[in-house]
Amino acid sequence: MTRQYQIIQFCSKSARFTPFLMEYMPQYGINTLQRIRLFLAQLAHESGSFVYVREIASGAAYDTGAKAKMLGNTPEKDGDGEKFKGRGLIQITGKSNYRKCSIALFGDERLLETPELLEQPKWAVKSACWYWETHGLNAIADTDNIELITRKINGGLNGIESRKAFYEHAKTVIV
Repeated sequence: MTRQYQIIQFCSKSARFTPFLMEYMPQYGINTLQRIRLFLAQLAHESGSFVYVREIASGAAYDTGAKAKMLGNTPEKDGDGEKFKGRGLIQITGKSNYRKCSIALFGDERLLETPELLEQPKWAVKSACWYWETHGLNAIADTDNIELITRKINGGLNGIESRKAFYEHAKTVIV
């Protein structure tokens, strides 16, 4: 059974992302069973089983106040929260993260003008791989610490039971 087939078996809705997962995971060091399983489990949770590449919430919570400032959005109510709400399979969020991601993926700041690019399957996957690598998640995956990975992605343990369930499922399908 090929790895591509195993990924599709993991979640049938991942099929549109699978060619890009196959291309980019190895480029970003997501290249062992442990890393692949944990990566896909996190993506499955963050994207609602590979359905969403844009955060369902409006993003208003990121438009003003401490959360906006932490994410690099402007502190005044101007729509930055909605413009830079979570996108991609790992939900890149906030103007500063969009800027870093854009420079890494494109060599310029185009995501600040067209954040919707992260909704396209190729960029949804590549941005997730970039985030995973730049946050040192391969090394954490090697220690099998799903809680620490979740904290690095989400800032807390939001959805930890779902993430663990996806991980257990990945262990049965991705072999």
